[in-house]
Amino acid sequence: MCGICGFVTERPAAELGDAQLSRMMRMLAHRGPDGEGSLVSEGRPRAALGHRRLAVIDLDTGAQPMTSPCAAVSIVLNGEIYNYRDLRPYLESRGHRFATRSDTEVILHLYEEEGDACVKRLRGMFAFAIWDSTRRRLFAARDRLGVKPFVYLQDPDGTFAFASEAKALLGLPGVRREADPAALNFLLALQYVPHPWTGFKGIRKLPPAHTLSLQDGRLEVRPYWRLEPQPKLDLPPGELEEAIRERLTDCVGIRLLSEVPLGAFLSGGLDSSAVVAAMASLKKDKTRTFSIGFKEKAFDELAHARRVARHVGSEHTEALVAPDALALLPRLAWHYDEPFADASAIPTFYVSQEARRHVTVALTGDGGDECFGGYDRYRATLAFEAWKRLGPLAAAAAWAIRRLPGHDEKSLGRQARRFLEVGGDDPLRRYASWVGFFDPAQRQVLMTEEALRASDGPEPFDWLVEQGRATGYEDLRDRMEALDLSTYLPCDLLTKVDLASMAVSLECRSPFL
Repeated sequence: MCGICGFVTERPAAELGDAQLSRMMRMLAHRGPDGEGSLVSEGRPRAALGHRRLAVIDLDTGAQPMTSPCAAVSIVLNGEIYNYRDLRPYLESRGHRFATRSDTEVILHLYEEEGDACVKRLRGMFAFAIWDSTRRRLFAARDRLGVKPFVYLQDPDGTFAFASEAKALLGLPGVRREADPAALNFLLALQYVPHPWTGFKGIRKLPPAHTLSLQDGRLEVRPYWRLEPQPKLDLPPGELEEAIRERLTDCVGIRLLSEVPLGAFLSGGLDSSAVVAAMASLKKDKTRTFSIGFKEKAFDELAHARRVARHVGSEHTEALVAPDALALLPRLAWHYDEPFADASAIPTFYVSQEARRHVTVALTGDGGDECFGGYDRYRATLAFEAWKRLGPLAAAAAWAIRRLPGHDEKSLGRQARRFLEVGGDDPLRRYASWVGFFDPAQRQVLMTEEALRASDGPEPFDWLVEQGRATGYEDLRDRMEALDLSTYLPCDLLTKVDLASMAVSLECRSPFL
């Protein structure tokens, strides 16, 4: 895992050159403490690529930026390509010769062989940028589900800049640190700022499964993949279980490739427990597992994690989140760049910090709920569809539910009343209200009239409903899972894990993705 940055510009080197590129790399040093490299091209426009390295694979010869033998194409990569060993023989058969054992060089040769279509062959988590000096063209891509980040800006004079984190862009000449009211509107509605927006005016996120190209000042962002509906499998439960076990074991196995110590986060839930069990079945040495606990028993799951650790025989490490966790917030604010309201960023940072003391790579259970329908909101949305068919009985039950005691977020009374709050909406609108935080009327009160007028983004709940309709799925459960895979997962969960883990130079890999 690494930090990448760079720019393409017609500005003179004295205004935008080596010094600015070095500063960008310094702002990303936490993502890559093991080394740095840079490249500034000749000619016009000038291109610069910067890289901070966290060495995981090919420790000796994997430094970046990496340039092709003919010196025409150069690349910086953040992430891991899990099928690079499978792609290498194909490229060698096409006449390509390799100087390293790295996955980065495979992308370089694949681009030379297939151009922009190279991204469709890659299995992994990645954000990369390629400078094609022959065509004076920049090509960049982000992985299918948005595990790795990529932010960018383009000035009115045509200067283009990109980075793994927005903070690396803020020191560039002419870049204004101006908040985007549309981002504030999304934050209050959803607790995160979705792509393509960021917290800053003028800075954008490359969406997952998209490529970006810049040539002659023209910027193009295009999708290269989408999750497509598939026929349902009608198989006996035993066959389905074996198919899932086989697929999960494969997905875990390809993520065990590492030349540095490797472990896993273990919460004790089904997702991380399944990943750890698969790891234990594949690894010859003992699996390292890491868990975070809380003094508040209602939130503490250490007992579950211990049971799993004992069952698989892992070398298990626990850490308690201290009561002074609020002291961590200034540090997290610096790492997250923009407002981010998911409080689980705090325990994620703590477990990452503890794991980093022992390993450089950690597997996670992210994506399990989206793949297997684990969220309560899926069941609640489907239950409401059945509820509506009860007619007069539903009205009588609603009268009783509104009188249930309890105002705590997890109390039965509070959850039951929330179940009724958006009962008149269509399923996707109801779903948006349940996953949202402040509704449009509340945001009218919380935001000033000036901020509301300045927000040029869509109404967040409308945006979420449209994203759900665009999934292409007809079945309601499938549609909700696909919606989360394209919004909540990359914009909240994967952002949280990437920034919290990279703050302590830890690489996280997610087999369920």
